[in-house]
Amino acid sequence: MTQESSPAEAGFPDVPQHDQAARGKSIFTIGDIAREFGVTLRALRFYEDKGLLHPHRDGLNRLYSRRDRARLKLILMGKRVGFSLVEIKEMLDLYDLKDGQLTQLKVARDKFANQLGALEAQRVEVERAIAELTRTLEIVSGMVREREATAAASTQK
Repeated sequence: MTQESSPAEAGFPDVPQHDQAARGKSIFTIGDIAREFGVTLRALRFYEDKGLLHPHRDGLNRLYSRRDRARLKLILMGKRVGFSLVEIKEMLDLYDLKDGQLTQLKVARDKFANQLGALEAQRVEVERAIAELTRTLEIVSGMVREREATAAASTQK
Protein backbone atom coordinates (compact mmCIF):
# COMPACT_ATOMS: atom_id res chain seq x y z
CA MET A 1 0.00 0.00 0.00
CA THR A 2 1.30 3.42 -0.82
CA GLN A 3 1.14 6.30 1.62
CA GLU A 4 -1.59 7.90 -0.49
CA SER A 5 -3.91 4.90 -0.65
CA SER A 6 -6.38 4.40 2.13
CA PRO A 7 -7.15 1.20 4.03
CA ALA A 8 -10.56 1.18 2.35
CA GLU A 9 -8.88 1.14 -1.04
CA ALA A 10 -6.73 -1.74 0.15
CA GLY A 11 -9.54 -4.19 0.71
CA PHE A 12 -11.64 -3.13 3.69
CA PRO A 13 -15.15 -2.00 2.90
CA ASP A 14 -15.44 1.75 3.08
CA VAL A 15 -18.03 3.26 5.35
CA PRO A 16 -20.13 6.22 4.17
CA GLN A 17 -18.51 9.64 3.95
CA HIS A 18 -19.27 11.49 7.17
CA ASP A 19 -18.60 15.04 6.13
CA GLN A 20 -19.02 16.21 2.57
CA ALA A 21 -16.79 19.21 3.35
CA ALA A 22 -13.89 16.79 3.81
CA ARG A 23 -13.84 15.96 0.11
CA GLY A 24 -10.81 17.47 -1.51
CA LYS A 25 -9.03 18.18 1.78
CA SER A 26 -5.77 16.40 2.44
CA ILE A 27 -4.93 17.62 5.95
CA PHE A 28 -7.28 17.64 8.95
CA THR A 29 -6.82 19.02 12.45
CA ILE A 30 -7.71 16.97 15.49
CA GLY A 31 -10.80 19.17 15.90
CA ASP A 32 -11.87 18.54 12.28
CA ILE A 33 -11.60 14.78 12.74
CA ALA A 34 -13.29 14.80 16.15
CA ARG A 35 -16.27 16.80 14.87
CA GLU A 36 -16.62 14.79 11.68
CA PHE A 37 -16.66 11.40 13.38
CA GLY A 38 -18.28 12.41 16.66
CA VAL A 39 -15.37 11.26 18.79
CA THR A 40 -13.56 13.03 21.58
CA LEU A 41 -10.08 14.50 21.37
CA ARG A 42 -9.16 12.08 24.14
CA ALA A 43 -10.28 9.12 22.00
CA LEU A 44 -8.14 10.30 19.09
CA ARG A 45 -5.11 10.68 21.34
CA PHE A 46 -5.82 7.21 22.78
CA TYR A 47 -5.90 5.69 19.27
CA GLU A 48 -2.61 7.45 18.56
CA ASP A 49 -1.08 6.07 21.79
CA LYS A 50 -2.19 2.57 20.76
CA GLY A 51 -0.49 2.97 17.37
CA LEU A 52 -3.72 2.99 15.38
CA LEU A 53 -3.35 6.55 14.07
CA HIS A 54 -0.17 8.37 13.09
CA PRO A 55 -0.82 12.10 12.74
CA HIS A 56 2.01 14.42 11.77
CA ARG A 57 3.05 17.07 14.26
CA ASP A 58 3.37 20.77 13.63
CA GLY A 59 4.58 21.96 17.01
CA LEU A 60 1.87 20.86 19.43
CA ASN A 61 -0.73 20.48 16.66
CA ARG A 62 -1.71 17.07 15.35
CA LEU A 63 -2.35 17.02 11.61
CA TYR A 64 -4.20 14.04 10.19
CA SER A 65 -3.84 12.85 6.59
CA ARG A 66 -6.51 11.27 4.41
CA ARG A 67 -4.89 7.94 5.31
CA ASP A 68 -5.36 8.64 9.04
CA ARG A 69 -8.93 9.64 8.35
CA ALA A 70 -9.57 6.39 6.45
CA ARG A 71 -7.94 4.42 9.26
CA LEU A 72 -10.23 6.12 11.79
CA LYS A 73 -13.26 5.17 9.71
CA LEU A 74 -12.09 1.56 9.82
CA ILE A 75 -11.34 1.70 13.55
CA LEU A 76 -14.87 2.93 14.25
CA MET A 77 -16.41 0.38 11.88
CA GLY A 78 -14.38 -2.38 13.52
CA LYS A 79 -15.48 -1.31 16.99
CA ARG A 80 -19.10 -1.12 15.82
CA VAL A 81 -19.05 -4.75 14.68
CA GLY A 82 -17.31 -5.97 17.82
CA PHE A 83 -13.60 -6.17 17.05
CA SER A 84 -11.16 -5.34 19.84
CA LEU A 85 -8.62 -2.56 19.31
CA VAL A 86 -5.90 -5.22 19.26
CA GLU A 87 -7.65 -7.04 16.40
CA ILE A 88 -8.22 -3.79 14.53
CA LYS A 89 -4.55 -2.86 14.91
CA GLU A 90 -3.45 -6.29 13.65
CA MET A 91 -5.54 -5.84 10.51
CA LEU A 92 -4.44 -2.25 9.92
CA ASP A 93 -0.77 -3.13 10.44
CA LEU A 94 -0.98 -5.65 7.61
CA TYR A 95 -1.31 -2.76 5.14
CA ASP A 96 2.40 -2.16 5.41
CA LEU A 97 3.31 -5.59 4.04
CA LYS A 98 4.60 -5.55 0.47
CA ASP A 99 2.69 -8.62 -0.78
CA GLY A 100 0.03 -6.83 -2.82
CA GLN A 101 -2.30 -6.89 0.19
CA LEU A 102 -2.90 -10.64 -0.17
CA THR A 103 -2.05 -11.36 3.48
CA GLN A 104 -4.15 -8.44 4.69
CA LEU A 105 -7.13 -9.55 2.61
CA LYS A 106 -6.92 -13.16 3.80
CA VAL A 107 -6.57 -12.18 7.46
CA ALA A 108 -9.41 -9.67 7.15
CA ARG A 109 -11.64 -12.24 5.43
CA ASP A 110 -11.01 -14.81 8.17
CA LYS A 111 -11.55 -12.29 10.97
CA PHE A 112 -14.73 -10.98 9.34
CA ALA A 113 -16.10 -14.53 8.91
CA ASN A 114 -15.33 -15.39 12.54
CA GLN A 115 -16.88 -12.16 13.82
CA LEU A 116 -19.97 -12.68 11.66
CA GLY A 117 -20.40 -16.14 13.19
CA ALA A 118 -20.03 -14.74 16.69
CA LEU A 119 -22.56 -11.96 16.01
CA GLU A 120 -25.05 -14.44 14.53
CA ALA A 121 -24.72 -16.62 17.65
CA GLN A 122 -25.26 -13.55 19.83
CA ARG A 123 -28.34 -12.66 17.78
CA VAL A 124 -29.83 -16.12 18.46
CA GLU A 125 -29.21 -15.66 22.19
CA VAL A 126 -30.68 -12.14 22.15
CA GLU A 127 -33.79 -13.38 20.29
CA ARG A 128 -34.23 -16.13 22.92
CA ALA A 129 -33.84 -13.62 25.74
CA ILE A 130 -36.38 -11.28 24.10
CA ALA A 131 -38.89 -14.10 23.71
CA GLU A 132 -38.43 -15.20 27.32
CA LEU A 133 -38.68 -11.66 28.64
CA THR A 134 -41.80 -11.02 26.53
CA ARG A 135 -43.49 -14.14 27.98
CA THR A 136 -42.48 -13.18 31.52
CA LEU A 137 -43.73 -9.62 31.04
CA GLU A 138 -47.10 -10.94 29.84
CA ILE A 139 -47.39 -13.21 32.91
CA VAL A 140 -46.40 -10.46 35.37
CA SER A 141 -48.73 -7.95 33.68
CA GLY A 142 -51.58 -10.46 34.00
CA MET A 143 -50.81 -10.94 37.69
CA VAL A 144 -50.79 -7.16 38.21
CA ARG A 145 -54.17 -6.82 36.46
CA GLU A 146 -55.63 -9.64 38.62
CA ARG A 147 -54.37 -8.07 41.85
CA GLU A 148 -55.60 -4.61 40.81
CA ALA A 149 -59.02 -6.08 40.03
CA THR A 150 -59.10 -7.89 43.39
CA ALA A 151 -58.04 -4.71 45.22
CA ALA A 152 -60.67 -2.65 43.40
CA ALA A 153 -63.40 -5.21 44.18
CA SER A 154 -62.53 -5.30 47.87
CA THR A 155 -62.64 -1.48 48.18
CA GLN A 156 -66.15 -1.40 46.65
CA LYS A 157 -67.58 -3.61 49.41
